[in-house]
Parts: sequence; C-alpha cells; structure tokens
Amino acid sequence: MALFPSLSGLLRLALGPVIGLTPVMAPPSARATESTGVFADASKIAAIGGSITEIVYALGEQSHLVARDSTSRYPEAALRLPDVGYMRQLSPEGVLSVNPSGILALHGSGPKEALDVLKKSSVPFIEVPDRYDHEGILEKIRIVGKAIGADAKAAELAVETDARLKAAEKQTASIKDRKRILFVLSMQGGKILASGTDTAADGIIKLAGGVNAIDGFSGYKQMSDEAVITAKPDVILMMNNAGRATPDEELFANPAISSTPAGAARKLIRMDGGYLLGFGPRTANAIHDLAVSLYGGQVTD
Repeated sequence: MALFPSLSGLLRLALGPVIGLTPVMAPPSARATESTGVFADASKIAAIGGSITEIVYALGEQSHLVARDSTSRYPEAALRLPDVGYMRQLSPEGVLSVNPSGILALHGSGPKEALDVLKKSSVPFIEVPDRYDHEGILEKIRIVGKAIGADAKAAELAVETDARLKAAEKQTASIKDRKRILFVLSMQGGKILASGTDTAADGIIKLAGGVNAIDGFSGYKQMSDEAVITAKPDVILMMNNAGRATPDEELFANPAISSTPAGAARKLIRMDGGYLLGFGPRTANAIHDLAVSLYGGQVTD
C-alpha cells in the first residue's frame, strides 16, 4: 500500500459529513483523563500516524498497540497490526472497529468530521503535535511516552535522539554553498505539486543543510512553470513509496524542470517517504543520508 493516496486524496482534508455512526459521549472521567495526556487504560491503543507507531516501537512498548494507520509502515513488525486506513481519510467506524482503549493520533489526521465523532465517543482521544524541527521530535517522543505510561523510557529516548540530531545537524555546519532544493510531491498531468514552508519537506531540507527553493507560500501547492524556473533549484527531492512514481525521464522532460540547474544537471534524490518526512526516532539518520546525497564528501563526521 502506498504511503500516501492520490493527489486528490492529499488535497482533500474534508470528505463531507460522516454518517451512519452515532457516537457514545465520553464520560467525564474519560475526558478528564484525556485532558491530562495520559490514557487510563493503555492496553489497546490505536496509533494514527507513522511517527507515533515508530516511537511506540522504539520505546519497546508495542504490546500496547491494537491497530495502526496505513502510514505506519515501520518497523516491519507494525505491518502485522490491523490497518484502520489513511490518517487523513479516517472513518470512525474503521478506527472503533478494533475496540481500542485509547486513540493516539498525530496532528493533521482527519477529516475533521471523523475526528469530531471520535473525540465525542467513549474512547479517550489524545492528539500529538507534529512540528517539523529538532525540538518537535523530542516533544513528540515525550508526549507519546507519557500517554502510554512510559515516561522514563521516553525521557531516555529523547536524550538519545537529541544527541543524534545534534550530531547529524553538525555535519553540514561548515558548508558555505547551500544547495537549493525543490521538493516535488507529485506530477499529475505535467503539473508540479511542490512544498513551500511549514511542511515536513521544508523541515528536513533545512535540517540537512539545504535551502528550500520555494519560500513564497506555506504548505503544498501546484506551481506554474514560471515559478519553478524562477526558483532555480539545484536539486529535485522526491519520495519513494508514495503512489505512482514519476519516472526520471518524465520528470526531466518537463519544460520547467529542464530549464532549472537541477534539470540541466539531472540532479534528483529519491528517499522513502516515511523515513524522509516522518520526524521520529529515525530522523537523524535521514538527515545524514540526505546531507550525504546533497554534499558528498563535504559532510563531516
């Protein structure tokens, strides 16, 4: 299964009213527990968001998990858990069908109507912030650990992750000539959907010592040929395992791409989507790998 659905699925964060399920209102005690960020019963947790699932496994607390969403594809053992659907296209019926004792969902899950139903159900719901920077990863680890009663393990993992992130970021500190990178999410009908600021792609580019070639908008937007040419990227960055892959020849045959330094030099980096954009325990490794792909021998140990 692809990490992300089609372009229409990526852009459709609201799918219309959720019908066919009457929520059972959570009792005051459950809502109070939810507000503290700790599940009263963490024995059967539905994890929504690949980085959340990764963190639970990294903590050695995977026995708490009863289900995952379709972006949770690492570690491989997680694939044996029931899949409740893509995190941005959830159905309350699918999530509640696994009879979870709690729902741990990454910010950005949806659609809103589905989350509204889940939050009003009798199952405690905790939302985990998703910030695309160094401290955001550490915060995520601490919040997930607290939610399932593994605070001490989370504190240790946060310290280890902090050290790895600092080491990874330091590797490109002395590089003067920073590469301009265009992250292309998809190309459908020859139209380029690219990352601006305030995205996971923007965050990983900066952490790896690169410069996002697009800074005129936030989020992911379709770009005109003129905007792509004006951005003058040195490198194109794309994901693997994210739906239909755009062949190299198709990418570099695009008139706008071919008119950029990246197109002329055929500079393209592809990385696994969950690994590249997960912002979890493996992100320090992803920073290193992307930095090496960008700068080669200039990356210091």
